[in-house]
Parts: sequence; C-alpha cells; structure tokens
Amino acid sequence: MRIGYGRVSGRDQHPEAQHDALRAADCEEILLDKASGKLARRPELDKAPLSANRAGDQLVITKLDRLGRSLEHLIELSNQLQTKKIDLVVLDQGIDTSTPAGRMFFQILGSIAEFEHALMSERTRDGLAAARARGRTGGQKPKLGPRQVKLARQMYEEKAEDGKRRYTVGSRN
Repeated sequence: MRIGYGRVSGRDQHPEAQHDALRAADCEEILLDKASGKLARRPELDKAPLSANRAGDQLVITKLDRLGRSLEHLIELSNQLQTKKIDLVVLDQGIDTSTPAGRMFFQILGSIAEFEHALMSERTRDGLAAARARGRTGGQKPKLGPRQVKLARQMYEEKAEDGKRRYTVGSRN
C-alpha cells in the first residue's frame, strides 16, 4: 500500500500541487498536514505508520523538506519507518529506500547527521574553553558587584556598642 504525505507550512500555501503529485504516484491514501516543519506534532504524519502497517508498504512524499524539519529529524523518522519495514519514497529526489541505493542514501545522511552533531559538540567545548581562558565561567552574572560585596561584608562584620553584630544574615537552608 502506498500512503502519500504532504505538508504545507503556512495558511497561504496550498497543498494541491503535492496532492496531485501523490495521486499521480498511485497513493491509495493521502495525508496532509497544515503546520510548520518546526512543529514536532503533526497529526497526519503520526497516522502514516498506522495506515502503512505491513512490511513493504510505502510512505510517499514529494520532497524531503516536507517530511522533516532537520537532517536529524529526517533520520529519526526514517529509522522509525525502517523498524516497521515501511519504505520511504521521495518523488522529486528519486529516493526509494526499498532499493539498495535508497538505503545507502539514508545511511550516508545518517553519517552526515552524526558528523554534524560531533562538530557542534566540539565547537561548543572549544567555545567554553576559550571563554574560561578569558575568565568567563558562564551562567548568570553575579547579582552584586565587587563594591557591593565589600560593603555587605563590612556591614556584616560591624559590631554595635554591646559587642553584638549590628546586622545579621539568616542561615541558608
């Protein structure tokens, strides 16, 4: 069974072109979402694995960007489909994961996503190390400046005529 999936991201966009392409690709059922690709929740896409529930079923889309909001998200969706033995067909890019070339394409995409994630982690570590070297520790800026801290300490240490502290600070719990 071929299930078509389309998505338009704005209210002013129209799904007719995707619908027509999916119908021409012999999709027996067509699911359309009207939501931003950034949203993780897309009800019609969530229905796709329920509709395509037999090994060999296919989820057909017109373009990769209609399916996922990022490379990582595409890989995640592809893996979900693979575990259910559902193939992915991308009409405009000529990708079909039922073929060895299509599976290889997604494995390469997975490797690229992994590489991209590793680079991002490395850049973050390098940036934090450089900031620490400049004396920045990250986090929120102190509420009190050095002069205010000095004044607070002086006030805390100040004693009244009877020898008791003039100002007190409650203990931390």
